[in-house]
Amino acid sequence: MISSSNPTPKGGDTGLPNGQAYFASRRTRVNRFVEQHFTWPGTLHLHNAALGWDFLRAPINVMLSPVLVLTRIAAFLCRQIRLYGIADWLAARRILLPTAVSHRVEVLIATDLLDLPLPQGSAARDPGALSRAVLAAPQFRELIRQRADAAEAQVLGQRIADALGDYAGTRSAVAEMTTGLVTLAVGALVFQALTPGVISMAPGVAGALARTTAIAEFPMGQTIGGLWYGLFPPGASPLLVTASVVFLVMIGSVFAAFAGVLADPVQSRLGIHHRRLMRLIDTLEVELCGPGDRPFAVREHYYARLLDLWDVVGSAFRLFRN
Repeated sequence: MISSSNPTPKGGDTGLPNGQAYFASRRTRVNRFVEQHFTWPGTLHLHNAALGWDFLRAPINVMLSPVLVLTRIAAFLCRQIRLYGIADWLAARRILLPTAVSHRVEVLIATDLLDLPLPQGSAARDPGALSRAVLAAPQFRELIRQRADAAEAQVLGQRIADALGDYAGTRSAVAEMTTGLVTLAVGALVFQALTPGVISMAPGVAGALARTTAIAEFPMGQTIGGLWYGLFPPGASPLLVTASVVFLVMIGSVFAAFAGVLADPVQSRLGIHHRRLMRLIDTLEVELCGPGDRPFAVREHYYARLLDLWDVVGSAFRLFRN
């Protein structure tokens, strides 16, 4: 069992109620947590878990991310018109496939930052282990007893576990944005074009392949062929463009699985990890000490969708322009 050596403060030690004192102590540990796990070499160790099935889960999560955004928007709208049951059900849907890296992040937050009694490996074997760890945590026991019966306690424990899962799920969106920024840089350097995604990059890759093939097969030699097709570029067939999309998606999925190795240190330097963890702690505090109506905001998924929209609109513009 992983456990922190720092004791949970009592209310009398800080002048705050027990719950608020506990969460205040968690906030003081955020900087150390970020430094240990989200900078080198900590993030390299974290991404050891990506070697395996995460190569398949990453592209599937890219396709599922718009569904997640739609369910969160629907949950928000239902809450505005007081359909709280439907809103809670929608907000609790775990749309994205849990990756090995996200599992490891959840466990690290639960044990190292929140000091929950979670045995090593149990979260990966049993999805309900995290919820039970919340209910069994001594620092939460009195808070749960004061505001929930047995059935409500189970719901509360699951909501806290879902908040941790949503936090870990933001890594998928950050990986998408990192991949998009890398394709943008590659497109600017190689194709002198804005390519925020594989859709906009695929025609350039297909065109380069078509030109290379045409030059190699030019009947008067490659030198003259290079001059000829420099003046009259060959067009790429739809099949070649489709094959380029598939190839880029495969390359992108591999990159996305390890994108955090690049993104984590940058986010740590910019304070993004710190602010995101603070938002998570605020959410958990409201769940346990307040009305419990503040779900963790998955803003990163919306930012990733803006890149997708840019990619689609830019590709459509180039298509109709030609």
